[in-house]
Amino acid sequence: QVTLVESGGGSVQVGGSLTLSCAASGSTWGDWCMAWIRQSPGNEREGVALLYTGKYAESTLYSDSVRGRFNISHDNVKKTTLLEMNNLKPEDTAMYYCASKLSMPWKCSDLKQDDYTYWGQGTQVTVSS
Repeated sequence: QVTLVESGGGSVQVGGSLTLSCAASGSTWGDWCMAWIRQSPGNEREGVALLYTGKYAESTLYSDSVRGRFNISHDNVKKTTLLEMNNLKPEDTAMYYCASKLSMPWKCSDLKQDDYTYWGQGTQVTVSS
């Protein structure tokens, strides 16, 4: 059993930066696919970033809307996945969720996937002009 807890959300002005944190607890040993997913009113859930961590080389994937501005990383010791967000835009305003599943890297390569085993409670990010 794994528990995910997000933190770091808040309000920021356009062009600002914010870093979200996803802390995992429980039985976390193994190969994992970590994801950051966001949803705003009137929009479908959007996979923002994916990261595979395990026996193979780490790999990451970003949506077109955030590529170059966001960075996902993982610390195996701290059991924490970060989402560094830079040059924030109003359209980045959303509830951000951390999610994960046991996975090989080839199963952590689709931003549209929604079959995660564990989900965090979400953290709100608001970007204002």
